[in-house]
Amino acid sequence: MHHGQDRVNAAARVFDLGEVPRRKLNQALHEAADGDSFEVINPRGAHAVACGITADIEVVVRGSVGYYGAGMHQRGRVLIEGNASTGLAENIMSGEVRITGNATMSAGATGCGGLLVVGGNAGARCGISMKGVDIVVGGNVGHMSAFMAQAGNLVICGDAAADLGDSIYEAQIFVRGEVESLGADCVEKEMRPEHVQTVAGLLAAVGEAAHGADPGDFRRYGSARRLYNFTIDDVDAAQAAVRAAGGDRR
Repeated sequence: MHHGQDRVNAAARVFDLGEVPRRKLNQALHEAADGDSFEVINPRGAHAVACGITADIEVVVRGSVGYYGAGMHQRGRVLIEGNASTGLAENIMSGEVRITGNATMSAGATGCGGLLVVGGNAGARCGISMKGVDIVVGGNVGHMSAFMAQAGNLVICGDAAADLGDSIYEAQIFVRGEVESLGADCVEKEMRPEHVQTVAGLLAAVGEAAHGADPGDFRRYGSARRLYNFTIDDVDAAQAAVRAAGGDRR
């Protein structure tokens, strides 16, 4: 996808959200044909901008968006020139969603495919319950990122806050910077040549959003697979955890 104001398709339809309702924009995107291009100006933090795209189209949003920007995305390519609030690209299935700035909580949540690129930082629970999406964050991620992540790759070019990968399944996490702490059942794993190749491919795909990161500088984290099956030996530990959390009302 082209990333600059001087490289937008000259035939792009322009929607000014300062003058037209968001519903009209999203309806046009849902009715679009493969190859169509759109430009959105004055989004002013509106929620659910460019949601539900299913065609192979290009959308450039000139400014920041609110909740669930480019949610439920398929096939198309969305570039947001600004920041995004909760749930950016939630449940993305395919295609690409890119943002030049920061994303708050739960970016890429439950994503099943495609590519999400955050040029800046991502907040808490980035990649929560991801199921196959690839996520590249140019900066840092907040606490409990990749919580219950089932499949896909989360590449973090900066640092990761506490409880990274808590209760992770088979997703892979790659971190260039420091990790404050790992969540339950998440451990550091060997960074083999095939993993370096995976990171290199994703960094190449995101271009300048990777901020020149070297694939060889990343460490890999994943599941220790200790939580996949419950055993009776876990009962005492589980009860102790409940009591520690104040959940025992006896």
